[in-house]
Amino acid sequence: MSFHPKVQYGPALHESKRALPDAGEPFVLTPENRARLEEIASHYPPERRRSALIPALYLVQRQQGHITAAAMRHVAEVIGCTPAEVEDVASYYAMFFTRPVGKYVIHVCRTLSCALLGAERVTEAVTRAAGIKPGETDREGMFTLVEVECLGACDRGPVVMVNDTWHECQTPEGVAALLEGLHARGEVVLSGCHLATEDKA
Repeated sequence: MSFHPKVQYGPALHESKRALPDAGEPFVLTPENRARLEEIASHYPPERRRSALIPALYLVQRQQGHITAAAMRHVAEVIGCTPAEVEDVASYYAMFFTRPVGKYVIHVCRTLSCALLGAERVTEAVTRAAGIKPGETDREGMFTLVEVECLGACDRGPVVMVNDTWHECQTPEGVAALLEGLHARGEVVLSGCHLATEDKA
């Protein structure tokens, strides 16, 4: 008797269902973003230049909104690794997008602390106000809704992160005003992280 499952060897093991990212238009970092990448990479020994891969992907995403296969090839070239290594990182982390998203990506934390404080109702309120479900983008291309795990501000939940900026203590009742504010005034309407605010005081 064996506790090991029986492994079926056959053609199925060689069939890949992997969806390759869209190639997209030819991509090159802007001179400003390339200079920023070089500054970041200078903090590592030359043989460890690929340690700047995650910052490089952030620069790509900020430049064009999402990460295409063409952008991955460009990053591989300037970082000094293979496109497959870039794709491994881009596809592993939830904060990178390989397809177009809205101008504002709304991440709603669903982990226990935020869940107990009403995160599910916040998600439902965004769904009603923007007309989208988690994983979707509105027709206008303004908002994308994503549910995520802990955003690291458990005492200030429910936490919503819009692009790279925190918005804390979000109530379902305040979601419509938040979306209207983002639409009209941009990220200035976000509360930011209270710890960062205290550090500036």
